[in-house]
Amino acid sequence: MKSRIMRIWEKMNVAGPIAGIIIMLFISWNGSYFGSRLLARHFHWSFSEYGYHLFVMGMQIIIFFCVAGIIAFATRGHEQEFYGPILTAMRQISKGNFKVELGNIRQYRQFGGIVEGINEMANELGRMEMMRQDFISNVSHEIQSPLTSIRGFAAALKDDSLSPESRKHYLDIIEAESRRLSGLSDNLLKLSALEAESFPFERKPYRLDKQVQEMILASEPQWLGKDIEVEAELAEATVVAVKDLLSQVWTNLLHNSIKFTPPGGRITVSLRSTGEWLEVEVKDSGIGIAEEELPRIFERFYKVDKSRSVSSGGGSGLGLPLVKKIVELHEGSIQVTSRPGEGTAFIVRLPNTKVIGL
Repeated sequence: MKSRIMRIWEKMNVAGPIAGIIIMLFISWNGSYFGSRLLARHFHWSFSEYGYHLFVMGMQIIIFFCVAGIIAFATRGHEQEFYGPILTAMRQISKGNFKVELGNIRQYRQFGGIVEGINEMANELGRMEMMRQDFISNVSHEIQSPLTSIRGFAAALKDDSLSPESRKHYLDIIEAESRRLSGLSDNLLKLSALEAESFPFERKPYRLDKQVQEMILASEPQWLGKDIEVEAELAEATVVAVKDLLSQVWTNLLHNSIKFTPPGGRITVSLRSTGEWLEVEVKDSGIGIAEEELPRIFERFYKVDKSRSVSSGGGSGLGLPLVKKIVELHEGSIQVTSRPGEGTAFIVRLPNTKVIGL
């Protein structure tokens, strides 16, 4: 009896609640019709036509709720078995366990989409948790390294027998490491503000070619110090953007090129219009980047050459992620092409205000 009811209930689940109500109504109507006739004949009851209809209606209501109660009682364990894994998975996710996965999605029938969504949510939360842990680990490492240097050289300065040259050298290192900490903190704050969209984002029209030219001249001490030849071919162009943010883009890209271009190398900067887009290309003849490294260079704290420190020309790994975020906030894109030993080219595309009418 119970297995038969279970099969009926499963069919009702497939057909939906409307089909289930129709089946129960069918049972109550037929049961009340035949049941009322049998009872009246057995007990020799006599009713007026109106009374007989009332009696049949009463039988219909009684049978309907009896059938509903029997089905609810018979399928109580089945419902627990059906919803139990879903509730357990959600409780585990709420406690921070994102390794849960509900299998056999087909058995949940019309709830399969919800189960699949829970699995996707668990996977995404697990991925975000790993990113959070990696982020904390990377920040801790980047902060600990300069702090260790500062602490070590500060302790060394206590030695009264140090020569003035050594003392000055140690102080220069402490100053450089302090700047490194300050730059790391500044970039982290900027990234957080941009991602939270709490940065003052007031776009204004200005000459993009003049801005790029100013950034090249501002970095002149760096590229002259390495005897690097810099060429610029800048077409006149106007962009509607946040000037300070885009200044950060050109500064980071230029410093990146200078950093990884050997003495006597060459950097070319070009600005051109390609219809709906303005393209700024920063190309160098530096050490280049391996093909397998290219997809990851815009990740936070990722360094192509992890052995390089700030003092030897490396960075914190936040410059390019910051550049990418700023460009994307301006509805633009950034691409990179590179080969080891042949140099690297970054191409930034921004909307052309003259074409799109901003």
